[in-house]
Amino acid sequence: MTDTPEYTPPEVWVWEKDHSPKWRYGNINRPIAGATHEKELARGKHPLQLYSLGTPNGVKVTIMLEELLAAGHSGAEYDAWLIRIGEGDQFGSGFVGVNPNSKIPALMDYSEQTPRRVFESGAILLYLADKFGAFLPKDRGKRTEALNWLFWQMGSTPYVGGGFGHFYAYAPVKIKYAIDRYTMELKRQLDVLDRQLADNHFIAGDEYTIADMAIWPWYGNGMLNGASYNDPRKFLRTHKYKNLTRWTKEIGERPAVKRGRMVNRASGPLEEQLHERHDATDFATETQDKITARATPS
Repeated sequence: MTDTPEYTPPEVWVWEKDHSPKWRYGNINRPIAGATHEKELARGKHPLQLYSLGTPNGVKVTIMLEELLAAGHSGAEYDAWLIRIGEGDQFGSGFVGVNPNSKIPALMDYSEQTPRRVFESGAILLYLADKFGAFLPKDRGKRTEALNWLFWQMGSTPYVGGGFGHFYAYAPVKIKYAIDRYTMELKRQLDVLDRQLADNHFIAGDEYTIADMAIWPWYGNGMLNGASYNDPRKFLRTHKYKNLTRWTKEIGERPAVKRGRMVNRASGPLEEQLHERHDATDFATETQDKITARATPS
């Protein structure tokens, strides 16, 4: 690994737009908020309209929606629209109207008398859990424990994505100090989860909750399955976390989780990509392999 030369910050930071280091998402980084262009959001037939991408944060919500439908909550039917963050879709005026922070996922609920916008993945999970009375315990103590872990994920994961993931996989230069700093914190977090799962079937106890749905896409699928950041499993020695491995496999085998991983996914095997989801039958007919096959002349 190579380090950059010593850097002394100036008294006042200035955005050197044309000289910023090049990295995977560098072209969409900017120090100001707001829309960059006018673009209305599409709207489908269901009251719940999701605007997202199949990143770990996006997958949390599609897993929740698919779990709700699997549990018999027909009111959770939804349309899912693909937001290509690499192309700046999140800076369209319609999306900014739903989430002024320009991050996926974002949800509109038109079933209410006054349509509601919900943004931030943890807030969406909590909103849906309360709306449908599902995947969040009624008992006050158990509910509190589930929320403890939901907010643990929301507070901890920036160290995974913006910290470890960025410097390990995306940064234009490898900085030993930065990689060591965030690897140490990520491994501490993995140990926190492994210890918690030593005495608990699910993250917050004996019930499957929104805490599991929030944590699995990042720490289970992303780290333990190697789906994120160029597969860091060997680097992190993730096989050492036996309890977390058990939980990761069990959650990943749930049918609703398998479906949720496919929605708004725009990379990986074509048969696992469902760019838009408007009906349960789309999983059988509208994945990218099926669409490609229909478009290819015989």
